Amino acid sequence: MLLSIQNADVSYGGELILRDVNFDIREGEKLAVVGRNGCGKTTLLKLICGELTPQPRDSDDQPVIAKTGDPVIGWLSQMTFADEHATLGEELKRVFEPILELKRNMDDALKRLEQSEDHALAEQYALMEERFNYLGGYRYEKDYDMLYSRFGFLKEDENRPLSEFSGGQRTKIAFIKLLLSRPDILLLDEPTNHLDISTIAWLEDYLAEYPRAVVVVSHDRLFLDRVAETVWEIERGRLKRYPGNYSEFVQMKKEAHDKQMKDYLAQQKERERLQAVADRFIHKATKANMAKSKLKAIEHMEVIEKPEEADTRAFHGLSEPARESGRDVLITENLGVGYDEVLCKVSLVLRKGKKLGVIGGNGLGKSTFLKTLMGQIPRKSGKYEFGYGVDVGYFEQQMAKSMSTKSVLNEFWDTYPTLTETEVRNVLGGFLFSGDDVFKNVSDLSGGEKVRLALAKILQTRPNFLILDEPTNHMDIVGKEALEEMLSDYKGTVLFVSHDRYLIRRLADELLIFRPGGAEYFPFGYEEFERHYGREKLLAADEVWKIESSKNEDKEPAPEKPKKGNPGKERAKAERRVARLEQLIEENDIKKAELEESMADPANASDYEKLQELQNKLDELNAQADAYMEEWESLEAELSGE
Repeated sequence: MLLSIQNADVSYGGELILRDVNFDIREGEKLAVVGRNGCGKTTLLKLICGELTPQPRDSDDQPVIAKTGDPVIGWLSQMTFADEHATLGEELKRVFEPILELKRNMDDALKRLEQSEDHALAEQYALMEERFNYLGGYRYEKDYDMLYSRFGFLKEDENRPLSEFSGGQRTKIAFIKLLLSRPDILLLDEPTNHLDISTIAWLEDYLAEYPRAVVVVSHDRLFLDRVAETVWEIERGRLKRYPGNYSEFVQMKKEAHDKQMKDYLAQQKERERLQAVADRFIHKATKANMAKSKLKAIEHMEVIEKPEEADTRAFHGLSEPARESGRDVLITENLGVGYDEVLCKVSLVLRKGKKLGVIGGNGLGKSTFLKTLMGQIPRKSGKYEFGYGVDVGYFEQQMAKSMSTKSVLNEFWDTYPTLTETEVRNVLGGFLFSGDDVFKNVSDLSGGEKVRLALAKILQTRPNFLILDEPTNHMDIVGKEALEEMLSDYKGTVLFVSHDRYLIRRLADELLIFRPGGAEYFPFGYEEFERHYGREKLLAADEVWKIESSKNEDKEPAPEKPKKGNPGKERAKAERRVARLEQLIEENDIKKAELEESMADPANASDYEKLQELQNKLDELNAQADAYMEEWESLEAELSGE
């Protein structure tokens, strides 16, 4: 046992955060800590590393923190830079000072052993060599090169001073230092934040092979599945241990809850039966003893508590768009995206109802692609267009950083001033803003709360095409699962950028993959993507590759059944007719709006003959619209193979 915490209560700011903590870390163990935002996960890490101490108790069960030996505990928040003017290379290599000092001592001892046979010195050398190997002395240079390149730094960056690096880059530098220091207990708080998918996949493999203990707090469920051997959940201030990874924890928790509820209901039923018998016969002399025995049986029952319902409050929104879009929602042809230069070119056709996941390394143009579609930055080349009847709802990362001084209520109400206060509160309640929460300033909200508010505003318009840039950032696991559920039920089309592979795996039925050199379309979901290319290919972050059509031959959708005549010609004819019908429907809507406006004109209010004429024309247009829609739906079903 490396570290053991017993009977610990932890308060922060006068509030009891954790109670009765009993937590162990064994050598080489990989532990995950999960729970809703604000439940105390980071507080537990601070307790482990000694930043917080448990409060004394009035009872004899005083808190105890015991360690075996003197394990080194490493935490990213404790990694500091001694000299801002030092270069990146100098700062990283400071981690190796204990190894280099030990190597100098070993070399000195070896020279002395060559001159004389000193058994004590030989034993000392053996101990030093064992320690040198434990610290990674025989592979530290290889580790340095691997970590340096894996986190995206170039060779020339080694000579740049630390002061020139951005906040995100400095976090990565601190992360590299932490991993190179190889602590006995490695504490990681949301380590996958701001890492691209290939780096996350590499980190999973690295930690799985890491020979020492790891305690990780993360909302990345696939990461936890592939790293964790044990899960500790914090719920309502208490910790509970579950063996296995995250998916196994979810299953075990559900099974335990269901069993406890079943046992509780059975016991309640038995108590009611015994009590009924006792009440019936307690006043009858001949059967009073039987009644008393039933009461005694109730008294001696080991009470089974009703299981607490999990804290699964989740937001929800409208899943039905206000109107249906045409078949082609988005078309791009050699669309060049970038700022000063073209980062990549994108060509695709996104069909109605599809959910397209956009993945790839940082800085390759994913968010830039979305901003180009929304007209926030000009396209560099090519073209793009939205299809017939497309209504876009756009979420960008900046929305999670809003510093508005308005209250939540006013922020939403100012966007939709025609709603009543009751209607506004009902919408906000669906996104977990209830009671006094609606009077909080937007600038005081957490990142996850700001995301919920932004989504509430977007979904109120009932768009049929959602464009989302990292929507699950800042959300806890329950929030992510709620968003997944909402997007799964959503009847429109979705294009989303994400590093959350659990979300991608569940939601995306198509992928757009950004790699150095370009963006490639993949017509299947994430699991098929991993199976097709394997983790070795996925981990090759710097490799420029394209999806070879020959590899996908066996995965192409089955060809359509032959039709009479030329199938290709018939299909093209049907597609042209669909496009024409969409145009006719739109023209029909315009004519109907003009007629309705004429009918509402006060000048025609008493001209009943005129009104009847207008009504007849409107009836004709409505009938024509129904005919158009019926033909459109029939052709759509035919083209989609339904």
